[in-house]
Amino acid sequence: MKYIFRTRLLPLFLIFVLGIQQYLTAQDLESKIDQVLETKFKSNGPGAVFLATKNGKIIYNKAFGLSNLELQVPMQTDNVFEIGSMTKQFTAVAILMLMEEGKLNLEDSITKFIPDYPTYGHRITIHHLLTHTSGIKDFTKVKGLNAIAHNHMEPMEIINFFKDEPMDFAPGAEFKYNNSGYVLLGYIIEKASEMSYEDFVEQRIFKKLGMSSSRYASHSEVVPKRASGYHKKEDYINARHISFSIPYASGSLMSTVADMFTWEEAMKNHVLLNKETTQLAFTNYTLNNGDPIHYGYGWHVKEMEDMFSYEHGGSIFGFKSMGVYLPQEDIYVIGLSNCDCNSPTEVTREIAKMVLETNQTD
Repeated sequence: MKYIFRTRLLPLFLIFVLGIQQYLTAQDLESKIDQVLETKFKSNGPGAVFLATKNGKIIYNKAFGLSNLELQVPMQTDNVFEIGSMTKQFTAVAILMLMEEGKLNLEDSITKFIPDYPTYGHRITIHHLLTHTSGIKDFTKVKGLNAIAHNHMEPMEIINFFKDEPMDFAPGAEFKYNNSGYVLLGYIIEKASEMSYEDFVEQRIFKKLGMSSSRYASHSEVVPKRASGYHKKEDYINARHISFSIPYASGSLMSTVADMFTWEEAMKNHVLLNKETTQLAFTNYTLNNGDPIHYGYGWHVKEMEDMFSYEHGGSIFGFKSMGVYLPQEDIYVIGLSNCDCNSPTEVTREIAKMVLETNQTD
């Protein structure tokens, strides 16, 4: 009788102990992340929202600091941020969607869509634009940008602003991060889809995926839960104003951490693209000489603890963002902050390592 009692209770006891261990491990991880973020983002200053997931489940989601300094409004986990260059992920995927539909080819010359674009005897392809290897000068480095920063500009007006600048190098010869390339990609999306870039992203991506808090940014429209952006000099000041028509397809989207998690899950589960096309986004491409560039289409392709890491950050006046995905362990960490004085880049990587280390010791 005692033997039967023990054999029946032992599995239940082991399950109970395992459950307690997992609970304590989760509490320990949460405490460690809290300590890092509470040190970086003070309760009386601009803040941030961080979300971490494992195997498609949220394991951490907290807000820190203030979303509005003037009104002393605490940050909330569903606040909406400008995500800056994380926009490039959506632009790259839009291009790949149009490729799957047969409306463009990655080896198409940009002159197929912009016939009068000066290429100085070179052949510049969509692939070059996606990988920052085109050699086209980054428009953020072109003199005169401040003079047009507040103006509403049509895509071709922005392109005309930089297109006659000398090229930095021959296509494929170097990797140089380049916003101009993604402005050109936005215009190519418009030509190939016969939709505005804004409509394509909002209707074909955000609406389809249920990313209800994500949108093309606007200064004039009321955006529920919008976090205010800040700079810091001697003290905090409101973010500098820039027309969103200028960063355009290189940096003009807004989102939340929850929507960005939805986005990551959609990429993982091939909702918008088939498996083979998705892999194109996460390939570590090479220069003409064979050297790797550690960049795919809209994502940096790096390593963390000897495993692949797909990463990208964003920076636009008043905001910084960072996302890290470890595909082999299915770990995703996203951080959005509302002061360009306090980048989430390193702490996002640090949290991803914490989750990874906790997972490896389970």
